[in-house]
Amino acid sequence: MKIAIPKERRPYERRVAATPDTVKKYRALGYDVAVEAGAGAEASYPDALYATSGAEIVPDTSLLLRDADIVLKVQRPMNEGEGRNEVGLIKPGAVLIGMLNPYGARGDLDIYARGQIAAMSMELVPRITRAQAMDVLSSQSNLAGYKAVLDAAEQFGRMFPMMMTAAGTIPPARAMVMGAGVAGLQAIATARRLGAVVSATDVRPAAREQVESLGATFVMVESDETKEAETKGGYAKEMSEDYKQRQAALIAETIRKQDIVICTALIPGRAAPKLVSEEMLRSMKPGSVVVDLAVEQGGNCALAEAGKVVDAHGVKIVGYRNVPSRIAVDASALYARNLLSFVTLISAKEGGKLAVDWNDEIVRGVALTRDGGIVHPQFSSTSS
Repeated sequence: MKIAIPKERRPYERRVAATPDTVKKYRALGYDVAVEAGAGAEASYPDALYATSGAEIVPDTSLLLRDADIVLKVQRPMNEGEGRNEVGLIKPGAVLIGMLNPYGARGDLDIYARGQIAAMSMELVPRITRAQAMDVLSSQSNLAGYKAVLDAAEQFGRMFPMMMTAAGTIPPARAMVMGAGVAGLQAIATARRLGAVVSATDVRPAAREQVESLGATFVMVESDETKEAETKGGYAKEMSEDYKQRQAALIAETIRKQDIVICTALIPGRAAPKLVSEEMLRSMKPGSVVVDLAVEQGGNCALAEAGKVVDAHGVKIVGYRNVPSRIAVDASALYARNLLSFVTLISAKEGGKLAVDWNDEIVRGVALTRDGGIVHPQFSSTSS
């Protein structure tokens, strides 16, 4: 059986779904591997490295996909309505694995179903111990949290650490991280390593211990509602309007003292919650920086614009798209290992063949389409 790795063509995407190292491991499992020419170039993985690892380098997407049994992608393939019909090149019966954005691109599920493609969306990997090595959201969010702090440091006109010199003492920067998930915790750790005084907020009381273990101060409104602020999958739930108002008042008091704010709050399948209002921006010190990692889902910060650095009321609001892709080498390496773990799960122990257990909890969690229909219960109503 053949695994194909196409070049990513969506804007702002520099990652690749396999590295030379994972190609070797797919070969060891018994698979043939084909890589589209230039697929890894923007992640510093040249074709020669893939060839040395045992992959066939294919110059054309249609040639690559026409006989591929497994197609590995970072982002969902383009459909006919987007100018380049990559989905139409995938043969019926093939397995498509990637971050397929089912919440934001539900219409594509019908396209996969009509094409008899078995589509697997890696964002939906359940957060259970057995699936940790496949958790693409965690691996990519970790890098995003790190990069967000470096982006803030680049835009900030001052030092992060306290510095004592003969000419006087420079006070440390004060940073606040909004959302203490994987990205937020990495942002806390990175800001602390750079010498900032860090505080953090989250609606989940369980986050307090993690935040404080990293040396940051935890800021949160305590209420009965926060006891049920976390889903079974470990994500934050959307809170009531009353809670949002109380939390906003506390944040408003805290945020005006900050130099750096890193926004990381996301709710799967929903628009990002608005956490930083324009009034809060007005209260911040001139030269402060806000980095909004949720900007592509509507943003946590008022006035944030996707793909731009906006100067509003003397505060720089950083809204870079696809932040993990801005560290493409490491992001690709981690993502490729996530995919390798999943492909190993659905493969026979030898012979380079698929052996998908459709009743496996992980497979049930990620499977969108199969045998011409939409099988995931959250999206089955989209079937036409």
